[in-house]
Amino acid sequence: MLRLFFTLLTLSLLSLSARAQDVLTKVSGEELAVKVLEIRPTEITYKRTDNPDGPLITIRRSEVFMIRYANGTKDVFQAGPPPGTPAVAAPTAPAPALSGPIVPGDEPSIYQEIHLSGPRLGMTLLTGGVARKADDRLSLNPFLTQFGWQFETRIFRMPNGTSGLFEFVPLIGGLEQGKFVPSLNAMVGIRGPKGFEFGLGPNLTPISANVALAIGTSFHANGVNFPVNLAVVPGNGGARISLLLGFNSRNR
Repeated sequence: MLRLFFTLLTLSLLSLSARAQDVLTKVSGEELAVKVLEIRPTEITYKRTDNPDGPLITIRRSEVFMIRYANGTKDVFQAGPPPGTPAVAAPTAPAPALSGPIVPGDEPSIYQEIHLSGPRLGMTLLTGGVARKADDRLSLNPFLTQFGWQFETRIFRMPNGTSGLFEFVPLIGGLEQGKFVPSLNAMVGIRGPKGFEFGLGPNLTPISANVALAIGTSFHANGVNFPVNLAVVPGNGGARISLLLGFNSRNR
């Protein structure tokens, strides 16, 4: 009886040991018993469970179909049928394998571009030499309204939620003074996972061409984003300070 008990205990421990591993399935269909250590946008690092003291192994993420973790969860990295499933369409020639170290540009983008657009409105304050120049040339008061439209493209999104953005915002100012003062703004920026964002880009008006710096945040509710931005355009012994509000949504 004691021998049977120890035999069952040993089998149980071996069973638990066999389960306490991750299974990495390659696109080719090969399965590896591993311990996944790190997943990056283009690479996956792991150790083989049959050689836990061996070297770290790095594989291209595009070569991995799926990882099934020891706790039963899984990550699927490639869309389409599982490896080994007969293809319905005629097979295409595989892309040639790249040799050498992984460098930027080796991998296809894994992040889809997202396009958003929506109205913007706000106020602009002209200070110092900027206010004097606007008064001399356009007879503008230092406070003027702004109305326009925001076109936003999310270029990429990292796993931690940080996004790269490009925004184009045409505006019309001074309507409350009977004036038509257009401005064009193109911003390249970064948005953090909690919505805080900043950007930098050219600003063009009939008075001057300068560089604009903007900071802000975005609130999200029921599929609609509500951006709030503060922009500063220095130059000519003063500055233009604008506070813009609005909303936008994803273009289908």
